[in-house]
Amino acid sequence: MTTIAQLRERVRGPVIEPGQDGYDEHRRVYNFMHDRRPAVIVRAMATADVVAAVNHARDHGLDLAVRDGGHSVPGFGTCDDGVVLDLSLMNNVFVDPDKKAARAGGGATWGDFNHATHAYGLATTGGIISTTGVTGLTLGGGIGYLARGCGLSCDNVVGAEVVTADGRIRTANEYVNEDLFWALRGGGGNFGVVTALELGLHQIDTIYAGPMFYEVEDAAAVMACYRDFIDDAPDQMGAFFAWQIAPPLPFIPADRHGDLFCAMVVCWSGPLEQAEQALKPLRDAAQVKAEHVGPMPYPAINSAFDGLVPRGLQHYWKADYVRELTDDAIAAHIEHGKKTPVVNSTMHLYSINGAAHRVGPEETAFGHRDAKYAAVIAGMWPDQADNTANTKWVRDYYAAIHPYSGTEGGYINFMSGDDAERAPVNYGRNYERLRRVKGAYDPDNLFHLNQNIKPSPRRRPRTEAS
Repeated sequence: MTTIAQLRERVRGPVIEPGQDGYDEHRRVYNFMHDRRPAVIVRAMATADVVAAVNHARDHGLDLAVRDGGHSVPGFGTCDDGVVLDLSLMNNVFVDPDKKAARAGGGATWGDFNHATHAYGLATTGGIISTTGVTGLTLGGGIGYLARGCGLSCDNVVGAEVVTADGRIRTANEYVNEDLFWALRGGGGNFGVVTALELGLHQIDTIYAGPMFYEVEDAAAVMACYRDFIDDAPDQMGAFFAWQIAPPLPFIPADRHGDLFCAMVVCWSGPLEQAEQALKPLRDAAQVKAEHVGPMPYPAINSAFDGLVPRGLQHYWKADYVRELTDDAIAAHIEHGKKTPVVNSTMHLYSINGAAHRVGPEETAFGHRDAKYAAVIAGMWPDQADNTANTKWVRDYYAAIHPYSGTEGGYINFMSGDDAERAPVNYGRNYERLRRVKGAYDPDNLFHLNQNIKPSPRRRPRTEAS
């Protein structure tokens, strides 16, 4: 078994122990609720470094926390007394404009990805915050502005490089390790360390996007309009409903800074000249009190809310998939949305129909193709002293809307640490197949710091020439 000194010899990137410069900085993740102290942090620079870190953790029986963007609400990107494998230095993105594909390193963020692909007028479905990791978001499914037109992020994956629990470097695509390729597209980080993802791209350059703010008193009308509108909206229309305490931004009247609004955040990726007509139903739902909607490069909307989610907040979230937005659900949303505690906290109701519904329920591991929405109550606040009160707001809100969701499952990327028992319903109809793939590639559950899938009894994966 390797010592730390031997691990350093096998790794080109920094290997950091407690007491060394950079330890406190690199042990922390975005959610400062998690103040954990790993035994060693490996800042990988190449796939070989990942192999060394995986072997070290496995051979010593240590917890292994894999981190790309570090946005995991339960803090899965760090651990106590184990190994943190930080992929953030592996953030290169290589674009092939002829193939309309990009290969992203395991530590690339959506900001890195969009910067590279936008130069060619190309994009694919990413998240809502640009500092989120590409691999973390995609492995869980990948809900974002372009999902109704381009499918989920996982629907755009065409290949992956993965270091599995045995330390082997494997290629996964529709021709090689097909079972692993299937599982990666929605099964989370259960099957290995993804050191590179190749994603298909779409001809998307300038979009018409931004937030529209309405009075809270108009929330019922806005949500009802959204419900009816999104059923038949063109695929190029991405939209989500939100609660938002107004930050001090120039497009919001100064005397309304700090007031609570409801909002629709829209992203039209079709012809710009059709944008206003496409948005007209939402504009007609109620009077828009403030807005910042217009043409912009796609990367601009993907980073527009970064300032509301800086590193260092306290996070506690709850989430559900939703089949239908009923009048009773709208009433519950309004009752609890009115109590939104701070400018960072919100509830987002994302639409995930359109192209995301045209992928078969068993084509990928993403197990909830029948859901029309993904709801998340995202409690985020700066002061640790507010943890009890703000966590209660999230739990009370969730308890009120859950009975109307029409499903037991929720998006795994939105889960908190106390949602572990929900894993079977969160993975949905594909959970048992995922257990079999887990048993093949990680029978001893080395990769357990995640929304964990319990492995079925071991079967050996097919040998391939990758």
